[in-house]
Amino acid sequence: MWELITHPSNIVFSVSLCLMFLFGIFEMALVLIGGNSSNVMEQFLSNDSNYQLDSPTDADPSVFSKVLDWMYWGRVPLFVWLIIFLTVYSLTGLIIQGIMLHYTLMTFNPWLISPACLFLCMPLVRVSTQFISKILPQDETTAIFSDELIGRTAIIILGHAKINSPAQAKVYDQHGQMHYVMVEPEQDETFEQGQSVVLTQKTKIGFQANLS
Repeated sequence: MWELITHPSNIVFSVSLCLMFLFGIFEMALVLIGGNSSNVMEQFLSNDSNYQLDSPTDADPSVFSKVLDWMYWGRVPLFVWLIIFLTVYSLTGLIIQGIMLHYTLMTFNPWLISPACLFLCMPLVRVSTQFISKILPQDETTAIFSDELIGRTAIIILGHAKINSPAQAKVYDQHGQMHYVMVEPEQDETFEQGQSVVLTQKTKIGFQANLS
């Protein structure tokens, strides 16, 4: 087992495993002294997201946010999510490399197996995070239902919103976390980029809103 971990082709998985142990020890130490590393990291990522929003981009943030939501990002403390991801990713790679080594006496090229395992482990990360989110105390996460955004003020950040032609907007929930949503006007009007609107009801793809 140790030879498998230290094999040059498994360096990425070995490093991921070491990081997982370091994060786990760090999180346990903070819990013992009454701290919480997740809030610090979430605040850092939130600030970074704000910076990127102010920059012109052709990317659609909603796709990225949907992927993160599918991965149960935000349903558990961020450090816990990272520990789950690093564990599943490293074990997936080591198991595949171990099977390959056992039957062929060879291992996959690290430049091929590392990104491949990144995609292979995602369903397992989702299932593991879903299970952990059910056994953790509810006050350990600030995840919300999308209906809770109704009544909040959003800002149009990408495109022009018309009826049946939504635009991208950002909105903050009661925890101060930012969400990307698709918004269209409830009445026959147009929302321009930079305008503030109030979310009134959910639709199949986002929300309807009125000018604030």
